[in-house]
Amino acid sequence: MPSLPLLKPGCAGALFATLAACTVAGPAPGTVEYAAATVSRAYDCGLRVERSRIIARLDRQERQRFIEANAHHAVASYRAPHACGSAERERVQGEVVALARR
Repeated sequence: MPSLPLLKPGCAGALFATLAACTVAGPAPGTVEYAAATVSRAYDCGLRVERSRIIARLDRQERQRFIEANAHHAVASYRAPHACGSAERERVQGEVVALARR
């Protein structure tokens, strides 16, 4: 039976880094999609969110993108809800407050 060649350590490290980046990569901060993901995460954490206030602060062109992205995140969160620790809850709460003041 043929054996599989072992990956060189450098290749294995690069492959691992690439796969890790794929699992943690999300919307870039400052984008409408990031705001939608943050609002969705706030709901996961049980925080009160003034979604209409956040939407009102967006440009007209960005509002529909926000609504669509927020709906996508809500469905994904419903299918696989995630617990929220106290440190993450505080971070998300601060981000939501900043989005409402934007």
